[in-house]
Amino acid sequence: MKTGIIDVGGGFRGIYACGVLDYCLDQNIRFDLGIGVSAGSANLASFIAGQKGRNFTFYTEYGLRKQYASVGNFMRKGSFIDMDYVYGTLSDHNGEYPLDYAALRDNPMEFIVVAANAVTGEAEYFDKGEIRQDDYSVFKASSSIPFVCKPYVIQGTPYYDGALGDPVPVEKAFALGCDRVIVLLTKPEGVLRTPGRDEKLAARIRRKYPNAAKSLRQRADRYNESVALAQEYVRQGKALIVSPDDTCGVSTLSRDPADMKRLYAKGYADGEKVKAFLG
Repeated sequence: MKTGIIDVGGGFRGIYACGVLDYCLDQNIRFDLGIGVSAGSANLASFIAGQKGRNFTFYTEYGLRKQYASVGNFMRKGSFIDMDYVYGTLSDHNGEYPLDYAALRDNPMEFIVVAANAVTGEAEYFDKGEIRQDDYSVFKASSSIPFVCKPYVIQGTPYYDGALGDPVPVEKAFALGCDRVIVLLTKPEGVLRTPGRDEKLAARIRRKYPNAAKSLRQRADRYNESVALAQEYVRQGKALIVSPDDTCGVSTLSRDPADMKRLYAKGYADGEKVKAFLG
């Protein structure tokens, strides 16, 4: 029985899934495959490395720093979130809270990170073999929100947030051989995504990256269709959707620490659903 878990990210709302994953670490719950989109890729990296609490610190402490996310970053570097600070300065072996790369590498759990090719607009899937000590480029690419961040370049190819190409990669998980899949959403399951914000961001990148802009305009439909597909798998007993009943005021780029701590607590409590599902 191959069990997969998907973390769809959602910027600072990702602290909800971080709570679910920390519960799983406390309960010694393990998975065979993890697929991370955007901030979900970082959540899963810490989970696979066995570093409970690491992402909580990133969200509630480091995330408040100007070096992490600020208008100043955007003015100086073209990215509101400084990916090199988050996944380099803080995360490298000599950083403030290093990712335990050796533990990540040696854990037999498969790991896929989703990013969107900015030129083609299509999803690309990076596996664990493309992550190396102090080279966490795939997380940077997967988390680069269009216009809010400039695309992150890997081997000459620019990439945007993985949600442009495959926002809820449940189909991918089953294609990779999973028999059952847990899907971690970071907003209520019943809340449909609307295209308004995506349309505005797409207009900003359309001239340079027309295919990425097209994918961004289609993201809401893709998200809603993928959640509907996951719900069908739930009815078949092949999937579990874990999502908050309320986001506690946290949005993609909002950073109120009290709100984030409440959302984390919701995620940790909802981790019990994973335990019940896996039996």
